[in-house]
Amino acid sequence: RPSPSPPGAMKKTEALDLEEVIGKCLEARSSKQGKLVQIAEGQLKALCTSAREVFLSQSALLEVEAPLKICGDVHGQYHDLLRIFEYGGFPPDSNYIFLGDYVDRGKQSLETITLMFAYKTKFPENFFLLRGNHEC
Repeated sequence: RPSPSPPGAMKKTEALDLEEVIGKCLEARSSKQGKLVQIAEGQLKALCTSAREVFLSQSALLEVEAPLKICGDVHGQYHDLLRIFEYGGFPPDSNYIFLGDYVDRGKQSLETITLMFAYKTKFPENFFLLRGNHEC
């Protein structure tokens, strides 16, 4: 029998299936506004871990090249985010920098930050996320 883990011990994170996460996020494009995206908790944890590694590997001073689409506050408006990608092009075909404030106010903050972390993890040199006051 395996010995029980000590209280507070972290479980090993499951392997991230980035294509599946992005695919599930993009399924909402063909749905009515407000449809929830269903992603397993283990995949969300793995995504957060991967995104963290990407952020820590990059300099705090970003050097970006044109052309680049600059986007302001999304505030959890998930269908607005999808519309930005539909009109501006999906990564990596278009380069993006978002200026912060990804969550709050809108009803789909989790979907919003999930797709943004997924794109950041998959395309770290084409997709940039700055920290806004809502990410502190």
